[in-house]
Amino acid sequence: MSPRIARVVLDSPLPQLDRLFDYAVPEALGAVVVPGVRVRVAVRAARRIMDAWVVELAEESKFAGKLAEIEAVVSPVPVLSPEVWALARRVADRAAGVAADVLRLAIPKRQARVEQAWLQRAPEQPAPPPEAGAGAEIAGYPPSLAEAVAGGARAALQAIPEPGAWIRTLTELTAPVLASGRSAILAAPDQESLDRLEAGLRAALGDERVLRVDADQSAAARYRAFLDAGTRRGVAIVGKRSVVYAPALDLGLIAFWDDGDPAYQEPLAPGVHARDAALVRQELSGCALVLLAHSPSAEAERLVEIGWCERVAFGRRPLPKVIPTALQTGGDRLAEHARIPPSAWRAAADAVATGPVLIQVARPGSDLPLGSARTAGDLGRAFPRAKIVVSHGGSRIDAVDDEPALVIATRGTEPTARGGYRAVLLLDGERMLARESMRVVEDALRTWSNAIALAAPGAPCYLVGVGGAVATALGQWRQAEIVAAELAERQQLRLPPAVRTATLTGAASAVEAAVAAAGIEGDDVIGPVTEDEGVVRTVVRFDYRRGPEVAAALRTELLRHASGRRSAAKEHAPRASGLRVRMDDPEPYVGERALAGRMGR
Repeated sequence: MSPRIARVVLDSPLPQLDRLFDYAVPEALGAVVVPGVRVRVAVRAARRIMDAWVVELAEESKFAGKLAEIEAVVSPVPVLSPEVWALARRVADRAAGVAADVLRLAIPKRQARVEQAWLQRAPEQPAPPPEAGAGAEIAGYPPSLAEAVAGGARAALQAIPEPGAWIRTLTELTAPVLASGRSAILAAPDQESLDRLEAGLRAALGDERVLRVDADQSAAARYRAFLDAGTRRGVAIVGKRSVVYAPALDLGLIAFWDDGDPAYQEPLAPGVHARDAALVRQELSGCALVLLAHSPSAEAERLVEIGWCERVAFGRRPLPKVIPTALQTGGDRLAEHARIPPSAWRAAADAVATGPVLIQVARPGSDLPLGSARTAGDLGRAFPRAKIVVSHGGSRIDAVDDEPALVIATRGTEPTARGGYRAVLLLDGERMLARESMRVVEDALRTWSNAIALAAPGAPCYLVGVGGAVATALGQWRQAEIVAAELAERQQLRLPPAVRTATLTGAASAVEAAVAAAGIEGDDVIGPVTEDEGVVRTVVRFDYRRGPEVAAALRTELLRHASGRRSAAKEHAPRASGLRVRMDDPEPYVGERALAGRMGR
């Protein structure tokens, strides 16, 4: 009989090692070398021992020479499931990246003590969730929504603008999935929203039905939850952007809260947005996919327009009371310092007598007139008896109670308030729309909508310094119309997400060769722009249908340049020119006046 062969993927960021390698399985390790386990192997090209994951076993190899043997099995626990490997390979190929880079996001570092305790523990059988069947309705939405999700629907849901409603919606979407014995993956963009989502799920479904797999957990807690996720059915797996790679068994649902939040953009190579990875996973698994947000992202709007997913709005409910107002302070010195118009000032004064009032500002600090600390000082002098609470990125407050208080928060750090805020003031609107970004309107709508949704029913919400179509749409809670108009403009200008992009950085000759290899020319080549001595940057754009072709061509160029660097090192020659590729950079043109000029913007 032919010796057993293990095909492994190396834990290496080098593109020339991004393929499966065959190794012989020693007889002594035959019982423990199974698909998914971590092993250590000798790599001739690297001249060292490296970590790897076993992807599959075979009886024959196409390699003509003698195969090296697996050196050791790091752990007998399979940590790479076939589903996650298929996802990592597809995601890496789409991004012209390396599969091992994706796997490092998906698979936590081994914790030996945790693993030993986990292996000795008797398997847990989750108790049935609270009464929730496949026909359960989702409060506030069409009765057909639950049935559609059970059938693998893809939907962009407009969240109900009430405090905590988004958590209730995700819980009700998840319950019937778990009741059917399938698992769900739910993503939140930041720690505060993740904490709230986890707490809501545990309260409704039970602790034994919820697993948190998050990079910000302790290493032991994350690894323990990761192992449970890969072996337990009918559980809700929650986390931030990397949770999309969790090893869920029989996946029935992937749901995102607020997919337009920039925190979902992965900064590590290959830099794939969590939503894009989720789209790939949905196609591979056939599970349902839900994008829930108060204001849709441009990417979600595009998916609706091309028919890939369905827009679902909530039913008849009282809409928030949004009042656009010009920045005219009426001569009041304190109001002028605080940037609050008279009508909003009076509303805040009345509301703070009965409960908390939220005041959203443009930025933190006290050095600038728009800073949260400076605003807090001005309001403290104007309302000497009111409690002042300040929340910003460096010192974020998760929640406040229902006692009278002025809560000054930068956008995205607004605390929740028990019973909802009695009034909401959104200051510095014109400043928020002046930021240099293609997504400035989309981002402003999203953060304003999320803040407004924290208001108590019927509480006034003042949008200061913003008029026109944006203010009208927000006042009527029709944000999708503005996002659709933004998308239409990007389609005319061939800007993301209407098209895909690749950012190429390196020596001029390397970048030029990569552009030629991708077959992109004319106005779809933006640049080159000199970034540093001997280094240029060019952005190319292309239609989605050309994505696989362009990614494959750029990956071939990366391999060619990686081989060139290795040859130069062997010959002790000057280092060969490198090439870096970043697919789908969310802001490929920001800060580059020359690139923007080439686009006629």
